[in-house]
Amino acid sequence: MKQLPPLIELRAFDAAARHLSFNKAAAELGVTPSAISHQIRLLERYCGRALFRRRPRPLSLTDAGTRLFPVIRDGLEAFAAAIAAVKRDGNKQPLRVTTTNAFASRWLVPRLPRWRKLCPNAPLEVIGTDAVIDLRAGEADVAIRYTRKLPADGIAHELLRDTFWPICNPAALTSSLKSPADLRRQVLVHCYWSPSDLEAPTWQKWLGAARSKWRDVPHLREMEHLSFREELHAIEAVIAGQGVGILSDVLVAEELAAGTLAKAFELGLSGYRFYLVHRPGNAREKTIRRFSAWLQSIV
Repeated sequence: MKQLPPLIELRAFDAAARHLSFNKAAAELGVTPSAISHQIRLLERYCGRALFRRRPRPLSLTDAGTRLFPVIRDGLEAFAAAIAAVKRDGNKQPLRVTTTNAFASRWLVPRLPRWRKLCPNAPLEVIGTDAVIDLRAGEADVAIRYTRKLPADGIAHELLRDTFWPICNPAALTSSLKSPADLRRQVLVHCYWSPSDLEAPTWQKWLGAARSKWRDVPHLREMEHLSFREELHAIEAVIAGQGVGILSDVLVAEELAAGTLAKAFELGLSGYRFYLVHRPGNAREKTIRRFSAWLQSIV
């Protein structure tokens, strides 16, 4: 491709040629008349030809300027039209939202009909994954991060905090689960936490906290266990009555409210925080702001 002069010089020439005035061109572009004059001189030096007759007044185009003006005018208009078309097409693309599998399934997806009702022309693409999607690389527009620390990969707003409770099918409370000692006859449901997370809300940590509150709290070796790699599977096992799990009150809020699940004991463990994160300067910023405001209105 042949080398072109800088766009700033072409824009200065276009404005000056349309108005036949450096002052009016400067007002249109928000610069000084001397800046317009400087850019025109640079373009004339690039072309090796004078493009304006400055004397006698009024300002007029030379033959070279007359030949160049319609080409530059049409080119800039074509650039503007193409960019506007790209932006319009971008606005039609779904807003890509990444979050954990559990939060997507248990919290976000059930609430999406409200979003579609509020913003029917702003579709979403939900990327449920426990991997950390890179916002800097443009792999998603918005992330709902589940972490203890403020995310550092974008502008972050806290949405929710959760607490982990021993939760079970309500039938167990009336039949066989009266005190922590009764856990000996229960199946403890576990889900995977990274060994590096020393604050993870596990059964081992809950039993340790329970011993400071109640007597005769059993040890892990005294009970049966059912373990899952996926948090969603652990939740489903507890809902099905297969045991007692340490579960997030955010992820099972609907079942707790409906009475299909219940807290076995009034002792909870601190969980994590859900943050809405996005990168500044995103082309979908208007939709992101609307989505952020909607999320904060329903938490």
